[in-house]
Amino acid sequence: MILNHQKFDFKNRCLIEKVLAQAPLKFTLDYPNDACFIYFRQGDTIVNAPYEQVKVLTNESVLLKCGRYFSKLLSRRTAGHYEIIVVHLAKEVLQEIYDYQLPSPQKRNSKTSYIQKLDDTMLVGEFIKSLQFYFDNPSLVSDQLLELKIKELILLLLQTKNASTIDVLFQQLFSQDEINIKEVIHSHLHTDISVQDLAYLCNLSESTFKRRFKEVYRDTPARYIKNKRLERARKLLDVDTMSISEIAFNTGFNDVAHFSRSFKSVFGSSPRAYRSKSG
Repeated sequence: MILNHQKFDFKNRCLIEKVLAQAPLKFTLDYPNDACFIYFRQGDTIVNAPYEQVKVLTNESVLLKCGRYFSKLLSRRTAGHYEIIVVHLAKEVLQEIYDYQLPSPQKRNSKTSYIQKLDDTMLVGEFIKSLQFYFDNPSLVSDQLLELKIKELILLLLQTKNASTIDVLFQQLFSQDEINIKEVIHSHLHTDISVQDLAYLCNLSESTFKRRFKEVYRDTPARYIKNKRLERARKLLDVDTMSISEIAFNTGFNDVAHFSRSFKSVFGSSPRAYRSKSG
């Protein structure tokens, strides 16, 4: 549930926003032409991108290139209270602010990282403090001030190890990748992610995703993913000392009873009984 939402517009376009939320809540971002800087001022979560998942803790930040993302804000984390600050880095806005022609997007054949976690927490923290002052005093905000804040953030981002020049930074943020369905599936195969979420990350409707999935794997997504997770669970039972519940969680099952029933339906015995026999 959204408890409070503040935003600053730059020439009628949302540029900076702060969200106060109460979990559980699914937090989504769908910006094909906007990169985003996100700071979790309160609350731990896992941000899901097409090819990766990144854990973000309180007072940590990430830089997301243009694309689709989601994060499930869970009540078991930090009592379920979240405070999130988002800065939208739209190409059009940056072009206007810098009077600068951004590099043309380049397509890449291999999968690339969508999420860059920022390490310099002190620099980021000071920037967030300055934004917080303006959220507390919104009457002071103007387009000129917002331009200065964006330039300040860009200078901060240029301190990261992967962006030594503004050209490189912009190329990273706005380069377009063709989503590879197989890579998305296998990147999230052993995580607690739904078929609907996979379709979202692939930028497809659920029906189109299921149809393309069946063309590739000759199976339904739910059955294929479940069987792959159970195969990995069986291997872990053979060689690992993790508990049954840990194996369930690490293979994408968030309910141990459901994991046990599924395992028995495929392999003929419960995980515990299978481990006893193989041991």
